[in-house]
Amino acid sequence: MEDYIISVGKVEEWQMANDVGSLDVVFDRAKRVLVGGGIVALVREQRSGEVYRFEEFSTLEDFEEYRRRVYKYLKR
Repeated sequence: MEDYIISVGKVEEWQMANDVGSLDVVFDRAKRVLVGGGIVALVREQRSGEVYRFEEFSTLEDFEEYRRRVYKYLKR
């Protein structure tokens, strides 16, 4: 199974816009990948266009902790 890549820049945009729907879609897909035995990776794009992977999740517990941090201050 291929790794599921999450762009942290997009996550931050959706947080600022309180776009819970878009976040739900990404996090639901990521959860399915983890359940299927895949890896979820967080990436950040630099202004130069370089993309680098800075964190990976292979367990639901670790991923759920990240998810809680993302949703912590959003209005639902």
